Amino acid sequence: MATIAGVEGNQFVKGTLAWENEKYQYASSSHEVDHNMNPGLIVQAKDKNDIALTLQYAKAQKIAVAIRTGGHQYSGASSTSSPNIQLDLQKTFRGPDDRAVFQKDGKSFVRTSVSWSLGEFNAYLGAHKLFVPHGQCTNVHLGGHVQTGGYGQLGRSFGLLGDHVISLEIIDHEGKFKEVTKITDSDLFWALLGGSPGNLGVLTHFTIEVYRDSDYQGSRGLKALFWYNTKTLKSLLDILVEMSDNEEFPRNYDYCVSVLSSTFHLPSLFPDLDNRMKESHPEIFGKDGIPFWPRTIIVYAQWVPFHKNDVPDQAWFDRISKNAIFHEGVKEKPMSELTAQWIFRNVREFDHPYVKRTYLTDSRTLAKDGWPSWVTKRIDAIVEPEDNRCWLSAQLQCFGGKYSRFTANADNGTSYSWRDSTVCCTLDCFHKDSEKTRAEDWEKVNDEEGMGPNGIFGKQDRRVLWGSYGSFDLDASWNQYYEDRQKYQKLQKIRKSADPDGIFTPNAFCVKRSD
Repeated sequence: MATIAGVEGNQFVKGTLAWENEKYQYASSSHEVDHNMNPGLIVQAKDKNDIALTLQYAKAQKIAVAIRTGGHQYSGASSTSSPNIQLDLQKTFRGPDDRAVFQKDGKSFVRTSVSWSLGEFNAYLGAHKLFVPHGQCTNVHLGGHVQTGGYGQLGRSFGLLGDHVISLEIIDHEGKFKEVTKITDSDLFWALLGGSPGNLGVLTHFTIEVYRDSDYQGSRGLKALFWYNTKTLKSLLDILVEMSDNEEFPRNYDYCVSVLSSTFHLPSLFPDLDNRMKESHPEIFGKDGIPFWPRTIIVYAQWVPFHKNDVPDQAWFDRISKNAIFHEGVKEKPMSELTAQWIFRNVREFDHPYVKRTYLTDSRTLAKDGWPSWVTKRIDAIVEPEDNRCWLSAQLQCFGGKYSRFTANADNGTSYSWRDSTVCCTLDCFHKDSEKTRAEDWEKVNDEEGMGPNGIFGKQDRRVLWGSYGSFDLDASWNQYYEDRQKYQKLQKIRKSADPDGIFTPNAFCVKRSD
């Protein structure tokens, strides 16, 4: 395949060694073959002009372009097959003009490019004593993250990252630059934030309203580590469902429980853990001084004040930390420091292929239905055997309640789905190549028992665009990602207008354009 004349950034043609190195994405370990993540050409755009030239070339050749900022979509939707083009923006917009803080009408805002990772974005905000809700994976980049929502630890207290966007800067199918707001183009703004990520134009920058530490003095958080056992896990999940089942639970609290199989590099979450554990648990250190980290549970708990008379419930924190082997106490910290504390610093959970699941539910009877006991048994089935060559990364988080901003921010001009959900449950099973069937069988039971008309977790199959699984044909599975046909058909019409020639249709995981 030929390179594109006039493009100043790097170009890698299929079949070269450089192409092999640069095509890699998070999903390559698991979906490179079945989802054909082998573009005919990779373009690492230097600037907006390179992007425009790439789109014009694709239109002339009647091929499509897949847009990548971080490449972390679980099913590889940010990649494509030959002869289509991979447009890589990881390094495109990283100059001094590609992020800036400004004030307007007594509020704080940040204009940022899509080329920054969450870790970099969080550090930048922290340096200015600012914060905003966002995800927890350090190497996820802002382009895909904001278009798929930006789920994270502050979901109940502040909502999603994308809820705070006021302006989007894109390059459209004709290679033209345009700014999209609720005023200039409310339909396209709505569709870009939650509709069909990467399939409506090339997002380069966006402007977002952020929060100031000084406006939330007294915020505090707890990060606690537990040795894994079913009794401890069940008790921590009981606390979670007490929140999710209670419509009146205050907005001030956020709570997330993670379970990690052995060998996960825990010091990435607890920087001083090595030294502390050498004193209290020397048995996990080998003769060479290298620790072997066992199976663990990690809890993030947070409280933030919204009114001057708000007071945290210390008993809630004490109940959570009761059996922890390591924590630093419930410390009062600025919110920008807490958001940094919640970030997972590992680029990848485990260096193996995976079978992933992320489920949402609107249930408010999880305690009554016995979900904590059921999901504890399901987790134990894959975590407890030490020789099954499978590794679990699970994350269970409360989002619900009528005071939750995740819920209250519905109908705010964005199209993020399932805003009445109460709990998000991610169960990711990494495995040796030889154990793929074991991982698939375990997830199959989770699907069959947990979801559906008789499901113990949810009666409706609700999925998220960033954590897709199963069918890679989005049109065939639209009702798992969008609430109703009317919404999906509206997105189809907007897709047809934004992508009349199909250059933003690089694979099947796209909203199908209207006929």
